[in-house]
Amino acid sequence: MKLFKKLICATAVALSTAGAANAGPVLNNWVFNPTGGGFANGQVINEYLDVNGNAFIQLNATGTDGSFSFRETAVYNIRQADSNGQSFSSRFPGGNITATFEAVGTGTLGGAFEFTGGTIRMYQNPTNRYATTDGYYGANLGEMIAEFNVLAGGGGMVNANGSPVNNGQVSVFASAEPGKLDPGYFFRGNGDDLSEESILSFAFTNANTIGRPSTRQVSEIVCQFAGFTGNGCNGSTYRNRNNEYFFIGGNGQFKLAEVDAEVPEPGSLALFAVAMLGAGAAVRRRNNKA
Repeated sequence: MKLFKKLICATAVALSTAGAANAGPVLNNWVFNPTGGGFANGQVINEYLDVNGNAFIQLNATGTDGSFSFRETAVYNIRQADSNGQSFSSRFPGGNITATFEAVGTGTLGGAFEFTGGTIRMYQNPTNRYATTDGYYGANLGEMIAEFNVLAGGGGMVNANGSPVNNGQVSVFASAEPGKLDPGYFFRGNGDDLSEESILSFAFTNANTIGRPSTRQVSEIVCQFAGFTGNGCNGSTYRNRNNEYFFIGGNGQFKLAEVDAEVPEPGSLALFAVAMLGAGAAVRRRNNKA
């Protein structure tokens, strides 16, 4: 934990030297109640919520130099926190959390990509219909408990076909203004309800191309949610197509961070992401040695 705090301090220094607005560190030991039942009955989150899901990516060439714009449509399941193996649904009956992700951005084949905007929506679905044919793969059902606006920046690296590099690290930065989090779900460690504050979020996921998604994934995520009308949605068999569209799977972490005044600039957010990834890797190495 001392190492983690040192890296947090280093991040703050990097942000200040980059001329960013005042952004606070990632929240540790905050409290989440998956049923909206308040602080007293919530679960302490050491660092992050675990997320896993699938996304459909559509590319559009914007130049002869390999540049492109893209649209991503994704669904996620949030089953536990801090990789502790204790599902929310087992500890909080009816506390099933899902999320949808819609974003756009730009990039270069064989280079980097970044997001330019989008939305993250989290849902509390008491009957846990994720991966069903209800709604969009069951990810957008129940009560929407949080909505974050995706900020410019983040992203990752892609290969010459436009797909994320193998097990590529993708980062997403987002913010929520007061009133965009439902009361009763998200709290500081002292009990303050975060629904009354502005808050930043950071999502880090590994992304791998899935060559043959299931028929249900194609129907629900590609055809219905993304509104795609090509292969897989017009009676023909779905196949990823280089430089045009593809299906990916990923898992990762969703963190919250304080924001003191304004949202940090994209360049500073990138510095923040590097420090957070380094902190996570350092903690994992230390735990492996224990």
